[in-house]
Amino acid sequence: MTRLIDEFRAETAWLPAWMVSLGVLAAAFFIGLLIHRTAFRFFTKVVEKRDLFWRSLVSRGRRPLRLAILTWTLSFGASVAPLTSDQASVIRHVLLLGFILVVGWGARTTLHIWMTVYLRRFKLDAEDNLLARTHVTQSRILERIAHVLIIGVTIAIMLLTFPAVQQYGVSLLASAGVAGIVLGLALQPVLKNVFAGIQLAITQPIRIDDALIVEGEWGNVEEITSTYVVVKLWDWRRMILPLSYFIEQPFQNWTRESASLIGTVMIYLDYSVPIPAIRHKVEEIAAGSALWDKRVVAVQVTDFRETTMEVRILASATSAPRVFDLRCEIREKLIEFVQRQYPASLPRVRTEAGASANDAVVTEVLRHAAVQN
Repeated sequence: MTRLIDEFRAETAWLPAWMVSLGVLAAAFFIGLLIHRTAFRFFTKVVEKRDLFWRSLVSRGRRPLRLAILTWTLSFGASVAPLTSDQASVIRHVLLLGFILVVGWGARTTLHIWMTVYLRRFKLDAEDNLLARTHVTQSRILERIAHVLIIGVTIAIMLLTFPAVQQYGVSLLASAGVAGIVLGLALQPVLKNVFAGIQLAITQPIRIDDALIVEGEWGNVEEITSTYVVVKLWDWRRMILPLSYFIEQPFQNWTRESASLIGTVMIYLDYSVPIPAIRHKVEEIAAGSALWDKRVVAVQVTDFRETTMEVRILASATSAPRVFDLRCEIREKLIEFVQRQYPASLPRVRTEAGASANDAVVTEVLRHAAVQN
């Protein structure tokens, strides 16, 4: 190989060095593109009948593979071209940066493909999706944290190749020195959310698609990133909250252990209404509803007021949206039943008719007495 390089340089000695170098590097570039095209077709053919992971890896690895091959061919071209020591040093440094970038890019792509293939086995739209939500939440949080770490390490290693800024690369990797302290203080909110993300992935107070009451609003967890959480509210608005919020602030999680919930319906009726009839009707409504999960249904008188009694109705369903719809259905059908069968039992204001008649008699007697006098 060394003899061929020497012969090439001897044959092109009559040309300007810059022209030869430019031609060699251009030829290395186009040869790299040709090798990449051939290699990509070969790998595509090899993984054509293999599982999704390998097919996705080849498909999404097309650009990192191109950069890797171009880095290799240009490195060979730089060793052949009659470059000065300074020119060769600059080109080799650029190619080294390209190689580091290829490694980081390939690691990030491989991680993303593996995570995507792994999560395909879990269905969030299943009836009982607790296991799916657990795995999806953990995987997505850890994937985003891993992406941040890969990018940070790649940048740090690239900085280490520059003698003038090696100390910053070391600080980024080891978090040491004044530069590392300043950077840590500047990135304190980001790092706080990154560590909160790790804690969320391990303890899982929230998961993807969990039903939450947060800041007085009801919604579902739509997305968990490495720094914030997106909650899709019931009216399709989005509430954006930092990850640290779910570590430091109280909130309600309606689907922490199970998606099933018990809904409450409060109705106020006159004392004359027969409670057994109300209980029978509620059980009938629940039994005829496709929303009820056949686990909990109950009717109880929970309080007395001056003019009405408070009747509490409990009914369960498999998810928060179904519980809400079931409560509405029970209210509508129960009030229709009371209006039709016991209209006198609706809330009303009582007056004492006897007291009013006595007052009228006394008034009439006094009037007659005044006339006679």
